[in-house]
Amino acid sequence: MTLSSKLSDPRLFRQYAYVDGKWTHGEGGREEAVFDPATGEALGHIPWLEAHQITAAVDAAEAAFVHWRALRADERCERLLAWYDLLQAHREDLATLMTLEQGKPLPDARGEVEYGASFVRWFAEEGKRTFGETIPSHIPNAALGTIKEPVGIAALITPWNFPLAMITRKAAAAMAAGCTVIVKPAGETPFSALALAELAERAGIPAGVFNVVLGDPPEVSRILCAEDRVKALSFTGSTRVGRLLLEQCANTVKRVSLELGGNAPFIVGPDMDPREAAFAAVAAKFQTAGQDCLAADRILVHESIHDAFVEHFAERMAALTVGNGLESEIDLGPLIHRQAVEKAAAIVDDAISKGATLVAGDQSQAPGENFFMPVLLTGVTHDMKIWHEESFAPVAGITAYADDDQVIEMANDTEYGLAAYIYTHDIRRIWKIMRALEFGMVSVNSVKMTGPPVPFGGVKHSGLGREGGVTGIDEYLETKYYCLGALGSVSGS
Repeated sequence: MTLSSKLSDPRLFRQYAYVDGKWTHGEGGREEAVFDPATGEALGHIPWLEAHQITAAVDAAEAAFVHWRALRADERCERLLAWYDLLQAHREDLATLMTLEQGKPLPDARGEVEYGASFVRWFAEEGKRTFGETIPSHIPNAALGTIKEPVGIAALITPWNFPLAMITRKAAAAMAAGCTVIVKPAGETPFSALALAELAERAGIPAGVFNVVLGDPPEVSRILCAEDRVKALSFTGSTRVGRLLLEQCANTVKRVSLELGGNAPFIVGPDMDPREAAFAAVAAKFQTAGQDCLAADRILVHESIHDAFVEHFAERMAALTVGNGLESEIDLGPLIHRQAVEKAAAIVDDAISKGATLVAGDQSQAPGENFFMPVLLTGVTHDMKIWHEESFAPVAGITAYADDDQVIEMANDTEYGLAAYIYTHDIRRIWKIMRALEFGMVSVNSVKMTGPPVPFGGVKHSGLGREGGVTGIDEYLETKYYCLGALGSVSGS
């Protein structure tokens, strides 16, 4: 059975790039297979574009920018809302596509479609609120103020763990601001991006406004970063790659926003019900099979409730079902590929060799070669890989702490600074720890923290800039100052 036969609308399955409103083959004959990580089955193939085809996408975006930016904000809003309506109308097909190419359980994929669509609606409206300011004048006979202008072409490089929402969160903001975009999706999950292009076309988004290019990641990135006509670059992915892109953008002085790695602490206070906190920690750790930059990587539990917490965590973890995301009642799908499984195993082996205790995690029960059964480790310490590296796997490590000052120091002991969790009912402890944590986002007594109104982003090596919220559109806008002097007046500095 082919992938397209599993969709109500087979046209959503595209095996081409999308440039200037046209479905585009590669000219060099290079192509890559895309696999279902759950079964290893080849789902389809995508072309690798040649360098001049990537440049052609920049040409198309440049030509479209002239007309797209000239539209009134409410006209761009109407087109984006039409795109939103189509995402909602085709959410089941989009979720099926995502589960097949990414592996996440179908309910999670449906949730991502809703999440991704919500950014389109949010920024469609936010584009009508990109207000300038009136500045009280210090210059005689002059009016001063600012207006907001789109930066120009935006290159968007997106990851495989959220193959739809990470595109819409960037593209909707850029397009609402009046920018045109060139999307480079992850090679593991291109079909969600191409389905978005199909629906954008149906929504009346003009040719050249939304482009999807495919190809060798370093080559495509090098071209987009070196291209002076590309004025902004937004990337979600690893810190290592983010650093390289930042260097490559330096010569053209682009506007760069980066959403990079995470190593989230999950802090449990001594006043918490250990069962309640443990169940929340399981949810925070194992979302998207741990392949989530918000996943709770270091679980820090007060020593007075540590043992009870571990018991309840193991109980809840044992109830998780691992399998093909298309099957019913699956909690964790596969990891994205075999290399991810090998990395997860290496992190576990490293921790055990340095003194951690393996409480649970029998890999002989894995239902396929890309699956990794949930692991619980206790006695995790600073010298282990699991402490410092973003595991991007269903591997949970628990460490006991003695007091608030110690746990703050432990939580901040990382180069990353994306998200952190605090579970306690003591308002004094909440305020003290929340203010002291060196993270861009802190969630208190809640696993869920994201959404369209949220300024998503981190500090330290977790990135630059924010996505979502009222600040998300600012990544794609320039502030232009004006001074309007009265005719016939004498100007001065």
